Amino acid sequence: MKTIVAVDNKWGIGKNNKLLFDLKADMRHFVEHTRGKTVLMGYNTLLSLPNGMPLKGRKNIVLYPDGDYNDAAQKGYILARSLDELSALLKECGNDEAYVIGGAMMYKTMLPYCEEAIITKVDADGEATVFFDDLDKLDNWQCVKISEPVEDCGYTIRFCVYKNTNPLQF
Repeated sequence: MKTIVAVDNKWGIGKNNKLLFDLKADMRHFVEHTRGKTVLMGYNTLLSLPNGMPLKGRKNIVLYPDGDYNDAAQKGYILARSLDELSALLKECGNDEAYVIGGAMMYKTMLPYCEEAIITKVDADGEATVFFDDLDKLDNWQCVKISEPVEDCGYTIRFCVYKNTNPLQF
């Protein structure tokens, strides 16, 4: 399993249930990694997507303990009401093809199980109210790849890959 996220200089990821930045190159990067794969998210992340609908071209699994299976079927996502249900669904689709895409609680819960984190670092302070764990300060995470700087909508960004040296089994 992997995770993918854009962070600011303070590892901030969001504010008011929205992304901090509107970055075209980062969105292309996100699509390249997740198209045709499984994406895992919490319910608030689903609501933050256009029209509160799942992402096209991907299998969308939403972890939401109070979720409604009929609503999930109508909107076209797979509902997991517990971590046990989520684990069973991941075994069906294969962990290698799954990406955790938010929100903060989902990242926090699933990060120890991720083998890889694909991080877009934005050289700015987005005045975030929600944060991702600073992987540079965690012993079991190592940055193994950093791209050259890319200019994107007035921001300088770098695409980074971190590896978890000791992922938990899910």
